[in-house]
Amino acid sequence: MNIKRLAGIALSALLLVSCASGTPNTSESTAASSAESVSAQSVSQEGYPVTIETFDYTGNPVQTTYEKAPEKVVAVYQGCIETMLALGLEDHVVAAYGLDNEVKEEWQDAFQAINYQTEPFAPDAETVTVLAPDMIFSWGSLFGDKMLGDVDRWLEQGVNTYMVRNTASGAGRTLENEYQDLRNIAAIFNVREKGETLIAEMQTQVEQAQAAAAGKEPVRVLVVEPMGDSIRNYGADSLAGDMVQKLGGSLAIEASANVGKEDLLAANADVIFVVYMAYSGESPEQVLKDQLDVITADDALQTLSAVQNERVYPIMLGDIYASGVRSIDGIRALSQGMYGEAAA
Repeated sequence: MNIKRLAGIALSALLLVSCASGTPNTSESTAASSAESVSAQSVSQEGYPVTIETFDYTGNPVQTTYEKAPEKVVAVYQGCIETMLALGLEDHVVAAYGLDNEVKEEWQDAFQAINYQTEPFAPDAETVTVLAPDMIFSWGSLFGDKMLGDVDRWLEQGVNTYMVRNTASGAGRTLENEYQDLRNIAAIFNVREKGETLIAEMQTQVEQAQAAAAGKEPVRVLVVEPMGDSIRNYGADSLAGDMVQKLGGSLAIEASANVGKEDLLAANADVIFVVYMAYSGESPEQVLKDQLDVITADDALQTLSAVQNERVYPIMLGDIYASGVRSIDGIRALSQGMYGEAAA
C-alpha cells in the first residue's frame, strides 16, 4: 500500500472524512486546486485515494491517506474488532486482541474467521511488527510509550493508524464521534453504504427516545461504575453522559468523578445504570450481580427513588465507552431504562 501522511493538508470534501465538532486540537488548511481535481477524479472512479483525519497520542490531528483498502489490519479492543466484523471486513484482519465481552451473536460467524488472540490482552510493539500490518485500529491508550509508541513510528514504517475518536486525548466523548468513526472506517474500506446503514439505525433509535421524552420533565439519570472501594460517575463529558442527554434525559450529577453514597443520596436520580465488564471476573453473571449489589443491596441506599422503584439497570462498558457499532446497544439500553417500551 502506498501510504502517505499529509500533515496540515486537507483535500477536498470528497476525500476528507472528518468531523467538525468534538475533535481535539483541530486545524484547517486547504490543498492546491490541481491536487483536489486529480484526487476527486480518482475517488469518483474507484473510491481511492481517501484521506482520513485521525490523531496522535497527545490528541494532535494527523492526516492519513489510503490508496486502497488495507489488507492486514491489527484491531485491538471490543469496538474496533466488532466494527470490522459488522462492516463485513473480517478478511482484512490479520490479528485481533482485547475483548471485554462476548462478540454479539450476529457477528460470531465472522469472528471465527479472524485470528483472535486471548494473550496478551493487548499486543506490544514487537508483536505488531512481526505481524507486518498495513493498518492499526485501536484506542488512544495503545499508542502510549509503554505500549506501541506514538503513531509517528508506525507511519514512518508505512503502517497507517486509526485512533478511535472518543479515546483521543482532549476529545469530547460524544455519540457524533462514534458516528464519525463508522463513516471513516467505511470510507477507508470503501463500504460507505454499510456504514451509513448502521448510523441510520442508531439515529432512528435516538429519535424514538426523543419522541418518548417530548413534553415531559427530563428523566434524571445516573450512570455509575462501582470500582472496588470507589464509584465512578459518568458525567456530561463521557459518551454515556452524552447519550443520556441526546435521548432527552438529564444527568443527576454532571461531573465525571468518583462519588460517595452521600452524593448518590443527594442526587436521588430517577434511574441508575450500573456499568459492568463481563470478562472482569470468574463469570459474567457474578460480575453483573456484584456490580448491581453495590447499589441495590446497600442498606444505606434503600431510600433512593431508583432503588425503591426498581429502576436500577445494568449496562455493559462496551456499549457506552468507545463503543463503535455497539453504540446501538447502549442507546437501546438507556432508552428502555429511561422510557420503557415507549422508546422501543
